[in-house]
Amino acid sequence: MDAGWESLERPAPDSVEVGEARVRAGSRVRLWPRGSGDVFDLALEGRDAIVEAIEQDMEGRISVAVVVDDDPGRELGFDRRPGHRFFFSPAEIEPLESQAATLERPPVRVLLAGIGNVFLGDDGFGVALAERLARRELPRGTDVVDFGIRGMDLAYAMQDDYDTVVMLDATPRGEPPGTLYLIEAESDAEQVALDAHGMDPVKVLGLVRALGGAPPRTFVVGCEPQTRMSAEDGQLLGELSEPVRAALDEAVALVDSLLERLIETHEKEVP
Repeated sequence: MDAGWESLERPAPDSVEVGEARVRAGSRVRLWPRGSGDVFDLALEGRDAIVEAIEQDMEGRISVAVVVDDDPGRELGFDRRPGHRFFFSPAEIEPLESQAATLERPPVRVLLAGIGNVFLGDDGFGVALAERLARRELPRGTDVVDFGIRGMDLAYAMQDDYDTVVMLDATPRGEPPGTLYLIEAESDAEQVALDAHGMDPVKVLGLVRALGGAPPRTFVVGCEPQTRMSAEDGQLLGELSEPVRAALDEAVALVDSLLERLIETHEKEVP
């Protein structure tokens, strides 16, 4: 039974190979449906779209979720509303980036990892921020993944050739609610318990070491929560408090600034 639940939590790939190109959230594609000629196939054939997410079902089948460029309700698609978000197999999409751009190794690979429990009030800050970032056009080589409370999955992802990992998380430090923090995380932990749901940044870094890897440079973009709940409280609150929700726009700008600094630093270091 436990193995079944773990399979439900396993995240989809960050990207999928289409021909000689690699497609991920934010990639621009052209749609070529291979369906039976229903009204949606006829309406969307040849239309340009942006990839909203890569998804995978329990049988391992990959679907590419897209939002169509000229859909007047495209923002509803980015909000994952039915009727404005469409699903295609990799064989039904054509990448629009040049082959040279998609095959070349990005100048710096960054993982933006949203973590937290969306049912525990402000603990869902990191997930909400990841959702906003996933709608934006980010620098090539930047992946956004909602890990929720899957500490083991994040630990494995941190060994996947990323130069930098940025954890997006609620971070209580005693300041007024909505205060943002940018912290470079460090861990000297040699061993930790193998807790698949342990999402404390220090514990995750220690877990990477326990699995035999070396953590990449890691930052935390955190927000001071107003509501602090735990799974033992027996209460569910599926929304952010007002000061934390109001901090999301500034948090997006903070992540953008950090990405610019990481790219600039990398370019100076590479001869």
